[in-house]
Amino acid sequence: MEKRLAVINVVGLSKSLLGPEMPRITKMAEAGVTSFPPAFPAVTCTAQSSYLTGKTVGQHGVVGNGWYDRDDAEVKFWKQSNHLVKGEKLWDAMKRRHPGATCAKLFWWYNMYSTADYTITPRPMYPADGRKFFDVYTQPMEMREEVKADLGAFPFPAFWGPRAGIASSQWIADSARWVEKKHQPTLSLIYLPHLDYCLQKEGPDHSSIPQEKAAIDQVVGTLVDDLAKAGVESVLLSEYGISKVDQPVHLNRVFREQGWLAIKKELGRELLDCGASQVFAVADHQVAHVYLNDDTLKEEVRSLLEQQGGVEEVLNGVDLWPEGTSGGERGGDLVVVAKENTWFTYYYWEEDTKAPDFARTIDIHRKPGYDPVELFIDPELSFPMLKVASFLMKKKLGIRGLMEVIPLDAKLVKGSHGRSAVSEQEQPVLIGPGAAQVDSAEGVFYYLLDQLI
Repeated sequence: MEKRLAVINVVGLSKSLLGPEMPRITKMAEAGVTSFPPAFPAVTCTAQSSYLTGKTVGQHGVVGNGWYDRDDAEVKFWKQSNHLVKGEKLWDAMKRRHPGATCAKLFWWYNMYSTADYTITPRPMYPADGRKFFDVYTQPMEMREEVKADLGAFPFPAFWGPRAGIASSQWIADSARWVEKKHQPTLSLIYLPHLDYCLQKEGPDHSSIPQEKAAIDQVVGTLVDDLAKAGVESVLLSEYGISKVDQPVHLNRVFREQGWLAIKKELGRELLDCGASQVFAVADHQVAHVYLNDDTLKEEVRSLLEQQGGVEEVLNGVDLWPEGTSGGERGGDLVVVAKENTWFTYYYWEEDTKAPDFARTIDIHRKPGYDPVELFIDPELSFPMLKVASFLMKKKLGIRGLMEVIPLDAKLVKGSHGRSAVSEQEQPVLIGPGAAQVDSAEGVFYYLLDQLI
C-alpha cells in the first residue's frame, strides 16, 4: 500500500507562536520541528514555488506575488496559471516514481492548469456588465458544483478583506475532507491562511492573537485526526513568520518628487503609468522591485533609496536572479529590502482626493502592488455597514458602483513579512518526522518527495 501524505500549509506559523494556545500543533512539533531561512522574497507565491519545485527563485521565476511584465508594460499581481512556475512540480516528480499516484492541490497558489489531479482555487466570475460574483475554480471542472452543493459556497469575504477570518480556513479544511472521501489522493496540499490575516492586521503582540491561534489550532488538529483515520499522514509547513511593523514607506512618492513617475489623470483621479515612467516601485510587503525604464538613472536611484529611512538594503536584481533566467526576466533592476519594523506601500498620489478609484476598494489585481490595508474598514466612516448595505442593494438592482470602505492610512498595518534576514523565532517552520534535515526553502521539496517515496 502506498504512503499517503497531507501537507498542511499553516500560513504565518513560526516557533514564536507555539505554546499553550496551540496545544495540537505544539504537540505535533514535539515529534519533529525545524525552522529555516525563508525564500526571498518571503512571500506566498515565491515560497510555495520554491517548495513545490526545489528550484531557486531565479530558476522557477516567481520573484514575488506579482511583478512588472516588461512586454505588456503592466504590473500583474496574483495571477493563477501554473505555467508561470518553471520547473518540474512535486506531484509530477512523485508520479514518475509512483505511476498512478494522485495529487489534490487545495488553495495553494498557481492552481489553474496544473497537472495536479484535483484542484480548488478562488476564482470570482466577472460578467461583462461589470458585476463580480464570488466563486471557485476546480479541476475536474464538474467538481466545482459538487463541492459547493455539499459544503455550501466558499466564504470569499472571509478569505480576504476586512472580514477575513477563520471561516475560509475551515471551509478549505472541509474541502480537504471532501476530496479525501471522494478521491483518496496520494498527496494533498492544503492551504490554511487564517493566521496571516490577524498577524498582519493586529501584529504578533496584540491581545487578540491567542484566541486566533486557538482557532486555527482547532481546525488543524481536527483535520489531522480525520485524515489519520483515513490512513493519511500529515506534516505542517509555513511560508514565513510575521514581524511587528509600525512604519510604512512610500517609495513611489519619493520617485514622484524626483519627477520620475508618469501620472495619467482620469476623471479627476491619478493613475500610475508604469510604461511611461522612468523609475517606479512594485511593492510587496517588506520587499520592493524597482524597475528602470531609464538605465542611466540607476546609480542615482540607488543612492536616493539608500538615504530613505526604513530602507535596510538595496540589491542588484542581476545579482539575485542572473540575466537569462526566469527570475532575471521578471525581477526588478533594483530590489529594496525594508528594515525590520517597516514595510513598503504602492501609494504614489500626493493628495488622497486624487487617489485612484480602486484605492479605497478591495482590488488585488488592479493595484500596482500589495495592499494589506484592504484588511481594514476605514475608521473615519461614520456608518460603514450602511455604506456596504447600500452598495449591495445597488448591486442587486443591477446598478454599478464602488464599495469604497478601505482606508488610505497605511499606519494601521501592524505586521508584515518578506525579509529573509529574520530571527529563528520568525522563520518558517516544518513539522514532521525527520524535519531537522531541511535547512532551506528548496530543501522542503526533497523532504516531501522523500516522505512520499
